[in-house]
Amino acid sequence: MANQDHATGLAGRYATAIFELAQEEKTVETLERDFASLKTAIHQSPDLARLVRAPVFTREQQGKGMNAVLRAMGAAPLTTRFVLTLASKRRLFALSDIIRAFEGLVSNQRGQVEAVVTSARALSDSETLSLKAAIRSRVGREPRLETRVDPSLLGGLTVKVGSRMIDTSIRTKLNGIRLAMRGAS
Repeated sequence: MANQDHATGLAGRYATAIFELAQEEKTVETLERDFASLKTAIHQSPDLARLVRAPVFTREQQGKGMNAVLRAMGAAPLTTRFVLTLASKRRLFALSDIIRAFEGLVSNQRGQVEAVVTSARALSDSETLSLKAAIRSRVGREPRLETRVDPSLLGGLTVKVGSRMIDTSIRTKLNGIRLAMRGAS
């Protein structure tokens, strides 16, 4: 049912529309690359994140700002038209959700499953490969990993595949011990 999550709501409708258009134009990979770059840029730039999400900017300001960003990153014409359409319709706030839904549609088309892995430190290439193999053997589909770092985990991992969550973090184990000790007193 995770695939249906991508096709619902405002972001899902826009993601489905742009995915189908990209399929027709045979530019899914190009759009995927552009969206990955945009996602990274939004995540790394507080100013860009504010431009995308804050309702205080006019559609003209958002359009002008996004046009400059897209031109600087060398975005494809379809990507540019789509993002500028979102800006003109005052829907730019949904861009991150649209990108996430689009990625889900691409993964589904490729027979992949999305997995979000959070670790206390960045994973090495060999650790990432081992983790992919473990997830593949567990769910029977090729995982598409999104890795995040959260030092508050102290150690271990949290892995979310679809609606399933596997939490082997030290923080969670310590919290469990604390709760058990409170109950014992």
